[in-house]
Amino acid sequence: MSRIRDYLFVRHRHNWLLFLRFGIVGASGVLVNMFVLILVKRLGPDPDGPFVGIPLTDFNVRWYHLYSTVAFLAANLWNFQLNRSWTFHSAGHQRWWREYWPFLVVGLVGQAIGLVLLTLLMHPGSFLALPTSVLDDSTGLRTRLYWAQLIVIAVVTPLSFVLNKVWTFAAVRAPRPTPGAPEVGADAPTTLGGRD
Repeated sequence: MSRIRDYLFVRHRHNWLLFLRFGIVGASGVLVNMFVLILVKRLGPDPDGPFVGIPLTDFNVRWYHLYSTVAFLAANLWNFQLNRSWTFHSAGHQRWWREYWPFLVVGLVGQAIGLVLLTLLMHPGSFLALPTSVLDDSTGLRTRLYWAQLIVIAVVTPLSFVLNKVWTFAAVRAPRPTPGAPEVGADAPTTLGGRD
């Protein structure tokens, strides 16, 4: 048991710290996401109404899909900047745009998965539909869209963390030595601040 504990909490201590920071940034991003979602919902038409029909099908992109995407884009930018400067400390390693595009792509993958889940939570005929008897949209705390968005964020966050750590913010890793080059500090950690 102690070997497992050492492996998880000693060897991967740095990853747990990164995950904690990523979580704190993510929590602030949830606030940004929900603020923007509430704002666009109040300014726009009924979230359940059709925004645009999907050609050659009976299905529609609904306003809640658009609202969720606008909220995602605002929170994505917010989260990127905080993760870049605080969580992964990568601001000095890559230019802003070069690092933002992978972060945005990871976010868009998460958003695509999230939109499928959001549809399942919002569509009344879905097996995952949130109950309209409780979430009847009569108050802010009883708004189905808000709860569905929070569920989507909770499901997509772990995937986002892993992909961003290994791909987007990989610039914080020390470069691998080239074959034949002398090793400097062979005992040095492979990432800033600790081991993987």
